[in-house]
Amino acid sequence: MTVAASPEATAPVPAKHGLWARYLRRPVGVGALAVFLLVVFAGLFAPLLAPHDPNFVDFALTQASPDSSHWMGGDSAGRDILSRLLFGARTTLYGAAVACLTGIALGVPSGVAAGYFGGLTDRVFSWISDGVQSVPGMIVLLIVAAGTGADFTILMVTVGAFMAPGYYRISRSKALAVRQEPYIDAARVAGLTHLKILHTHVLRAVHAPVIIQSALTAGIAMGMQTGLQFLGIGTASDANWGQMMNDGFRTMLNHPLILLWPSAALGITIAALAFMGSTLADLVSVRAEPAPRSRRGAEPVSEAVTSKSGDMVHPLEASALRIDNLRVSYRTAHGDKQVVRGVCLDVAPGEVLGIVGESGSGKSQTVFSALDLLPSDGRAVADGIWLGGQSVGDLPRAGRHALLGTQIGYVPQEPMSNLDPCYTVGHQLIEPLRAVHKLSKAEAKERARKMLLRVGITDPDRVMASHPHQISGGMAQRVLIAGAVAGNPSLLVADEPTTALDVTVQAEVLELLRELQQEFQMALVIVTHNFGVVADICDRVAVMKDGRVIETGTVDQIFANPSDPYTAELIHASQDDTESRADLDAAWSTAGRTVHS
Repeated sequence: MTVAASPEATAPVPAKHGLWARYLRRPVGVGALAVFLLVVFAGLFAPLLAPHDPNFVDFALTQASPDSSHWMGGDSAGRDILSRLLFGARTTLYGAAVACLTGIALGVPSGVAAGYFGGLTDRVFSWISDGVQSVPGMIVLLIVAAGTGADFTILMVTVGAFMAPGYYRISRSKALAVRQEPYIDAARVAGLTHLKILHTHVLRAVHAPVIIQSALTAGIAMGMQTGLQFLGIGTASDANWGQMMNDGFRTMLNHPLILLWPSAALGITIAALAFMGSTLADLVSVRAEPAPRSRRGAEPVSEAVTSKSGDMVHPLEASALRIDNLRVSYRTAHGDKQVVRGVCLDVAPGEVLGIVGESGSGKSQTVFSALDLLPSDGRAVADGIWLGGQSVGDLPRAGRHALLGTQIGYVPQEPMSNLDPCYTVGHQLIEPLRAVHKLSKAEAKERARKMLLRVGITDPDRVMASHPHQISGGMAQRVLIAGAVAGNPSLLVADEPTTALDVTVQAEVLELLRELQQEFQMALVIVTHNFGVVADICDRVAVMKDGRVIETGTVDQIFANPSDPYTAELIHASQDDTESRADLDAAWSTAGRTVHS
């Protein structure tokens, strides 16, 4: 069955929004940036904005309350607080800038070099970083102040040196991750020097976290320099917030406003930097434009593309799984994007259904919808979803999830990435049995052991005591199959179960699935892009393209007389590019004879 595609909109798609444009969409980030820019503006133009000389003493203004001439009143020495506050912003911003630049100059190059080169370079720089962190910073700063005559610039350079380990850690971690990428190896093969690779590839991955770290470091540096100035370190003739806070602290009981103004300025500035850093961290980690939320109860799927596709051949009460008119869409920055359009299919107990299609055809999204495993920005709408004749489409999320591990088993396509490296294989098999099926620890362990034996693992005790990295990919897939069928499900869904495996292991896994399906009389749904691998194991096939089922039928019918040209292309591609089922079985048999001989 072929359905004409609906015409696409011709409006041009806007280019991907950059980090700056996405930042401006965050109200908290914009507010924090506005506050920080206001402080920067006040500091840069303090000589023009200040109504009075910050060091001019007027004894009549001593501890005076705010008035029309002195908006914030006077301090204990008779100086205008507003003027000193504006000039103090210059000092505070200058000190934070010196500290950040020093931290970047010391921490980023050493972190990038340590992460990229590793070995002795990594050990030496890491030792230095750990040593700097173990030194009591405030004591060192006091010693530097005494030895340099409280030179403010040198003090802030010292503060920056203590901030360098933070830059070192994030630069090193990023470089460690980037150096493992294939494009780094390709650059080396192309003859690029280490310096060129570091400049071109590694630093590009580091600059975003460095910006975030700088926003946080600037706030810390402001706090440290204010603390030093509060202790009396610095030049009395230079207005700064720390000395203003010291003056206010001594008179806070009788004149609290003297302490309030510089404290508020410092707190607001540091908070603005913290919010800016947090917003940037969110944007860098997501790297995508947030999608607009759909209206509550709104239908995200266009009526023009909701006509049904596919066939349902079993009565409702005789179906292990039945999906009627399924539509799946995802929220994007440019509106809802459909990925599944009106899919209908069913499978009976003891039957094997193959869902076949190229990447992006919607086959995995179809089964994810049935399992209620769509990500948060996806939405599935169907006229009905039934499991074992019972409607489950309208169940709450908790009710749908309660079916997983009991009535529904799932075998993913990447065995290694679906096993937690922090836990042993036995723990990951036993805990679901205890949590879902309420078995005792001994009972769960015994069932897990029996299932491992059943899936062909001859040394279950060793495998259960192993971590995922200690077993092969084929054995990991057998472990996942054992976990999927341990709960005696009526429906087993296998999503590309042989993609990550070599040829002989593919044949073993498919043979195992076929045996388990026949033994337990489960309904088995296999999602794949390869006709050649699953041709013999499937009873019926549903061919998907562009989110729709374009053809269904028995395996014999589809292979003998495909009615859609796309189906014929898939069959031809499988025959040309991959081994047939007979070839896989033959390879498996040959491998077995070789081992026994």
